[in-house]
Amino acid sequence: MKQLFFLTGMLCSMMAIQAQDTQTVQVQSLKDKVLDDIQKNFALKTKSFDSTVTQLDQRMSALDKSINESKDVREKADKLVQRVQAVEEKQKAIEQNELNIFQANYQSAMVNLVSMDREIKPLMLFNSTKAFFNSLSETGNPMNYDGFTKWYNSFTAFVKEKKAESPVLNVTNNLLNFASGFSKGVPVTGPITSALFTSMTTYIDNIGKKEKALKEQSQEMLTLTMKISQFNYDNNQIENEWESITTELKDLQGKYEKSLKENLAIIKVAQADFESNFSKENDADKRYQYLTKLRDAAAQFVANEKIKNPKDWRQTAYIQMNDVQSLKQRFGQVTFRISQNLLKYKDLFDKYRADPQLGSRIKDLEIKMKELQESFDKTFDPLEYINSANRMYKV
Repeated sequence: MKQLFFLTGMLCSMMAIQAQDTQTVQVQSLKDKVLDDIQKNFALKTKSFDSTVTQLDQRMSALDKSINESKDVREKADKLVQRVQAVEEKQKAIEQNELNIFQANYQSAMVNLVSMDREIKPLMLFNSTKAFFNSLSETGNPMNYDGFTKWYNSFTAFVKEKKAESPVLNVTNNLLNFASGFSKGVPVTGPITSALFTSMTTYIDNIGKKEKALKEQSQEMLTLTMKISQFNYDNNQIENEWESITTELKDLQGKYEKSLKENLAIIKVAQADFESNFSKENDADKRYQYLTKLRDAAAQFVANEKIKNPKDWRQTAYIQMNDVQSLKQRFGQVTFRISQNLLKYKDLFDKYRADPQLGSRIKDLEIKMKELQESFDKTFDPLEYINSANRMYKV
């Protein structure tokens, strides 16, 4: 059940993202706006670069033609000097274009990284509506079904009274005392069920012939308990995947925080300043201005690195860019795993929908599941997230 508790908080908390400052929409639109600014600025520089290179190529072609046709040695020498200058200008333009590409890419990495702050954190919260998962847990507890509690009390009284007469009843009594929370919601699944079902059968066999109604009810309750046990077993197969997803999310959160800390240090922005002016800031205009400030700082860092380290200036930004892209890809993959695991509940519900004892609860679960799925789909598009991560850099 611990996986279910995690799942309850994790998925329902994702639904809270939409209510957080209309935060998912705001974060996305702010991020897209700044990324669009980066793209427009880069496009202008690229256009200027293309124009410069075209003009220089034309100049060099004209100089080559002039050099070949000229008979004057001094004129040829002058044209050769001009051609060398044109080659140097072209090389400078190429180097500047490479700098522009790295600046745009590192700016994109920084903007995507800090925007993930509000995309990842909601997945780690544990404090929102639990309608679906509460209902799922209630479906797996026989005490929530009509008549079971009263019957169960009679059964446990029988076990306690007859425990000295049967090793199985004695074991069952000990197990029921051990799992004292059974009546409070401990799933009817696992090793305890073998002794439990045997003792329930013994209880039914000991009911007198005159107590026909009790015997029929007992058989019904035993059937219900077995069905719920199977339901919990099937549900646990889905829950097991959440444990792996939990581990992945926690690891992703740790790597994200490490990457954020490193990149803020690189552009000389204090963590407290970032949290105050971005993470905790709800004013969209101020957040946009701060994102623009971070973007400019990222571009300046790349330019400074080129001056300070002419040979290895790309290294630091390149490493961070790869790390951020990897984080985004992993985040998309985790949300994809979540969406796929949610789909498994459909197969679970299909199996029990027509059951006369569990059916009505399953139909209620399907309604809540549909609401949860729709909320998830509105909040996340895992495949688009992965694709955008793959396309985030200029080449």
